[in-house]
Amino acid sequence: MTQFKIKEKQISVYPCDEPDRPVIYLNTFDGEGEQVLRILRDEGCPPFTLVSVSGLKWNHDMSPWKIPPVFKNAEPCTGGADDYLNFLIGRIIPEAEKEIRGTVLWRGIAGYSLAGLFSLYSLYQTDLFSRAASMSGSLWYPGITEYISSHTMKRIPDHLYFSLGSREAKTRSPLMKTVQENTEKMEKYYSEKGIDTILQMNPGNHYQDAEKRTAAGIRWLLERV
Repeated sequence: MTQFKIKEKQISVYPCDEPDRPVIYLNTFDGEGEQVLRILRDEGCPPFTLVSVSGLKWNHDMSPWKIPPVFKNAEPCTGGADDYLNFLIGRIIPEAEKEIRGTVLWRGIAGYSLAGLFSLYSLYQTDLFSRAASMSGSLWYPGITEYISSHTMKRIPDHLYFSLGSREAKTRSPLMKTVQENTEKMEKYYSEKGIDTILQMNPGNHYQDAEKRTAAGIRWLLERV
């Protein structure tokens, strides 16, 4: 493993021993990349390089546009996704890929919660990623379904993974109640466009088994031919 810091972002690169393998970029809330990788290795997943990014300004870096606080006493989302994505592409990825052997077979992007929303949103801003995974993604986000239906991806991904907890829509928040309906709509939307897409339902609420759910999404991307 190699670790480095660019500004306030902490990057951990877990390089594959084999050359010419895929690279997955995982944006994390609290540096859970190592736990996710341990689960994947224990399960014997295909070889790949994981690049985990932490130290994010979560409600800024992962949000595509500004929205007011979702809960009482919560912070607003301040719409910094475009700036962070440019930073990821321009600074983090070139530095991280100095650590890998051979060439990159393909790049994937993955994330949980707001980072799952960011993974999907990034496909509309860059053609760098050919696979994406959104685990318990914040697809309740106001305006996201309208954005998707009115914009074109920079690159049609080969594979798209969505997952959601069975109890995530069971909330008092009228906004967050839409998460399952929106996620199901998106899975159908992309499937009808001919993209290899899956929605995996998991038991529990938003916070249950986050690392396991993240690992499951990454493994699915890696196992697709």
